[in-house]
Amino acid sequence: MVVTSTSKSSASGRFVHVPGRPPGRPRGRRGRRERHWTLASRVLVLQLLVVLVVVVGATAALGWQLRTDTRRDATVEVTDVAAAVAQSPDVRDGLADPASADRAAIDAHVEAVRRATGVYFITVMDRDKIRWTHPDPARIGQPFVGHADEALAGGRVVETYTGTLGPSVRAVLPVRGDDGAVVGAVAVGVATRSVTQDLLDRLPVLVAALALALGLSVAGSWLLSRWVRRRTHGLEPADLTRLWEVNDAVLHSLREGLVVVDPAGRQRVVNDEARRLLPTREDGTLDVPPALQRLLDSAEDVVDDVQVTDDRVLVVSRLDAHWEGRRVGTVVTLRDHTELQALTRDLDAVRGLADALRSQAHESANRLHVVVTLVEQGQPERAVAFATAELAAAQQLTDLVVADVADPAVAALLVGKSAQAAERGVELEVEPDTALADGLLPARDLVTVVGNLVDNAVEAALGAPGPRWVRVRIRGVGERVEVRVTDSGAGLRADDLDLAMQRGWSRKEHRLSPGGAHGLGLALVGQVVRRHGGSVRVEEPVTLDDGGGTLVVELPVGQP
Repeated sequence: MVVTSTSKSSASGRFVHVPGRPPGRPRGRRGRRERHWTLASRVLVLQLLVVLVVVVGATAALGWQLRTDTRRDATVEVTDVAAAVAQSPDVRDGLADPASADRAAIDAHVEAVRRATGVYFITVMDRDKIRWTHPDPARIGQPFVGHADEALAGGRVVETYTGTLGPSVRAVLPVRGDDGAVVGAVAVGVATRSVTQDLLDRLPVLVAALALALGLSVAGSWLLSRWVRRRTHGLEPADLTRLWEVNDAVLHSLREGLVVVDPAGRQRVVNDEARRLLPTREDGTLDVPPALQRLLDSAEDVVDDVQVTDDRVLVVSRLDAHWEGRRVGTVVTLRDHTELQALTRDLDAVRGLADALRSQAHESANRLHVVVTLVEQGQPERAVAFATAELAAAQQLTDLVVADVADPAVAALLVGKSAQAAERGVELEVEPDTALADGLLPARDLVTVVGNLVDNAVEAALGAPGPRWVRVRIRGVGERVEVRVTDSGAGLRADDLDLAMQRGWSRKEHRLSPGGAHGLGLALVGQVVRRHGGSVRVEEPVTLDDGGGTLVVELPVGQP
């Protein structure tokens, strides 16, 4: 298999194609022949052959047309001259009354017409086809050589015939008397050599035009062959075939989405993985989300930027491609991190729960030391009272969550988040009317929504003066599950909600920071909401007890 690679010159920054075998490289005798007959050479020879065939064919067609036109012109000429002579009074009267005709005068008149018109011969004959006139006086009185019977019968004869003066194009017309009866005939002819000479006189112009056309065609063919060589970068058909096969195999086998966009923004290359990761329009192009489109339209290269679509988490890299110092397009790679992101969230939840258990173990050890010390000091009643109070406080949240939240994943998440928030100085309260049955929605989606909303609320509470608290209520209301999270922080403006659901939003800075390290949590919440056809809204605080604001997410039950 021929291996194809692409390298980038460190000095010029160009992408250079390096085929497995340099174009035209000889490989034995066959290789020498291939190097001689390059693609450009074959195109040039083919063009020359086509041009030659066209020129030769055009020359033959034009020659034949010119010969036909010349003979037609000669036919018209001899017919007109014969008609004029046949209408001459001297000729008509002489043939009508041969006894009194002045044949010498008729011969002189006809000879004058012949010299004036330049025809080869004019022969006047009677009904017996006996010549009265002829360019050669010795032929006068002899029978006419040719076909005149049809003309003597009232018709006309137009033919090419070899007579006493050689081959000629001739016309024979009848001569009618005053009563309309045919009294003789007139034959007018032009020698075929004069017709040929006329054709030869016109040929130089024809040949010059055809030579000019041939020269222009050869020059065009040569320029075309140079253009083909330049556009193919000197690659031969076999090299182009191998390059296409390798590139096609690579595009189909890549496990990363690949999109190549030209400078005009048109998608030129889209592989199978890219079509799997992004929806496709009816015209076959990718339906790029607005956030990703802004990334493509930017003028800066981007490496490993996280983008959240309706159903996937993608790691996107964007690099401009250059050739010989000019930008030829943009290369975009897409990696699917949806499963990895989900596993990471699950791992974070487990790690948070482990940290919470570790903290609880540490606190339990401290309380146990207090109980032991009180017993050693002979105060068992105070030890029992202290232990009972601490146990009730620690068990209160667990009992409430376990009793009201049937989904074990969500219950464990709330317990863990409560311990984490307590460590950071934030009180996490699960409202008493919380009630969630098991199996209403996928546990992973609920964990994503609840976990990210709580984390976002804890961060907001930490940014505000105390007391710092977060309230959570989860209820299965009819055909919908409602997640309501309120915090004591500064709150989120309703006008900022759409931006907050995008990747890169900073609640602290209230601005969108593309490519930033924060802002993924609410974007993932928005992904779940869009996938389930739900809704998210901001409720402004009414009283001081309502905190800085409330985020409410509603998800329909039974949606995918």
